Amino acid sequence: MICAPEFQLNAIPSITFYYADKTTTAKIMSAKLIDTFGREIDYARLSVTDRCDFRCVYCMAEDMTFLPKAEILSLEELLSIASALIDSGIKKIRLTGGEPLIRNNIMWLIEAISKLDGLEELTLTTNGSQLRKYATQLRRCGIKRINISIDSLQADKFKSITRTGQLQQVLDGIDAAIDAGFESIKLNSVILKNRNDDEVLSLVNFARQKNIDIAFIEEMPLGDIVEHNRLLSFCSSDELRSIINKEITLTPSHKKTNGPATYYSLANSNTHVGFISPHSHNFCAECNRIRVTIEGRLLLCLGNEHSVDLRSVLRDSEKSQAALTQTIKDSMKIKPERHYFDLEEKPQIVRFMNTTGG
Repeated sequence: MICAPEFQLNAIPSITFYYADKTTTAKIMSAKLIDTFGREIDYARLSVTDRCDFRCVYCMAEDMTFLPKAEILSLEELLSIASALIDSGIKKIRLTGGEPLIRNNIMWLIEAISKLDGLEELTLTTNGSQLRKYATQLRRCGIKRINISIDSLQADKFKSITRTGQLQQVLDGIDAAIDAGFESIKLNSVILKNRNDDEVLSLVNFARQKNIDIAFIEEMPLGDIVEHNRLLSFCSSDELRSIINKEITLTPSHKKTNGPATYYSLANSNTHVGFISPHSHNFCAECNRIRVTIEGRLLLCLGNEHSVDLRSVLRDSEKSQAALTQTIKDSMKIKPERHYFDLEEKPQIVRFMNTTGG
């Protein structure tokens, strides 16, 4: 299937990469990316936009100022970075945003990345708003697993948390994803105390009814928000497990994905319940991840500002694709050992989650 005819890829064993006014051709080479703490980094989250059709209260400000077009990476630049990531040792890439499916011609990029030699898996995180339109195309263009964010099953509460979202649109998107036949679908839910913590069981039962997985994520202290007090609204994974275990028995599972979730199985069900606990159960010792923001900033840690500017390498006419790959390899020297989150202090990371790449 050709997802965007105006951007067709040539069926050749190498890919042509674009810089300001030069092109170069690079072969895919196998490698391993190891940081100074001996961790193998094989998973990258690549943001394709900072824009979103929702304004979730834990993710961004209600009145957001987005990056100007000149500062964001083109689709061709994103493809070049994806290839350099693979050349450096990355095996799995997750496309994020903002909301990735509102990026123009995103299907071209998805299909192009999925065809890169050396990539083992291409996945996507979405708010679900566009899935009714794109689910079938996504599956055909190389996406095997998909994560869908949903924090409430009540329309008014969903609207309150997302500020602009329509619950039915997302529910329709979930059904469209199921119909499209993805190998794995996982719901992601951020639970805020006295906001949607009364829906934890409903969300688990919804996932079980749909025969898909669900993960609960502790709120990340990224960006200076004013909508709620993060300390007062914080709901730990331990609290959520306690709520669920009152009615549904959670059994520790050996299930493992690319991310940091710890999974539990449910009796008489294929559904797994995951918990991502950056505050209460630090998972940095097993970190295998890096992130690239839409302006080409390679983040070595979600909770730190250690980063490398890949955009400047991409747009330097004197730099080659090999230089981009080497820059990624060299970045391992500054990948920190761990993050430190303190909800009682003003956020140390001023970038919002939509800018970070979800």
